[in-house]
Amino acid sequence: MIELPVYDKHGKQVESLSIDEAQLGSEVKPVLLKQAYVQFHANKRQGSARTKSRGMVDGSTRKLYKQKGTGNARAGARRTSVRKGGGVTFAKTKQREAFRLKMPKKMRQLANRNALLAKLVDNEVKCIVDLDFAEPRTREFDSILKAVGVNRTCLVALDGANRNAALSARNLDHVDTVRIEQLNAFDLLNHRFLVVDKASLQAFLDGSAWPDVKAKGDKSEKEAA
Repeated sequence: MIELPVYDKHGKQVESLSIDEAQLGSEVKPVLLKQAYVQFHANKRQGSARTKSRGMVDGSTRKLYKQKGTGNARAGARRTSVRKGGGVTFAKTKQREAFRLKMPKKMRQLANRNALLAKLVDNEVKCIVDLDFAEPRTREFDSILKAVGVNRTCLVALDGANRNAALSARNLDHVDTVRIEQLNAFDLLNHRFLVVDKASLQAFLDGSAWPDVKAKGDKSEKEAA
């Protein structure tokens, strides 16, 4: 069991949260995390890069100067690929390049949980009792991060209803926000710290962060019965 300290907004530990490593894959699996990271990164590519060949570039086709007698190297038209502003030798002309990779759903889910386990093992998860704000307060949110020891890049995981906290965090350098149900291995591994409130973390661990999925599973069980 991992005992995760739970802090208040002033950085004082008020309680601890027990987390079973078995829920998160028992041990950190580097190969699985690498596969999930590469898959997520590849799927973000649009595959829409285009370049022009020398035939697509505007410009004259006349020879720049005569072949001999100038003392210069031989030169043809200005649209050649060796000159600035010229075309590309092997231009990218495909309508769409597909870089998408597939990964089984259960492997993706395990990778997301295993990335959280990696953060817990390295003491890089900062759990706050609550992150409720009556109105957006960037300065107050910054003081919370400093109080719990966040001094590097930080990912703040929140539930969908906590809009004021998201507005408070978005103007801070090196701080990104994500909804708790969209927490993934790519974002976790791209940030040094994870800051999350206790209720959101428990919802992620017990699966209640995805109410539609849980309700669908309960319905299927009733129909089978």
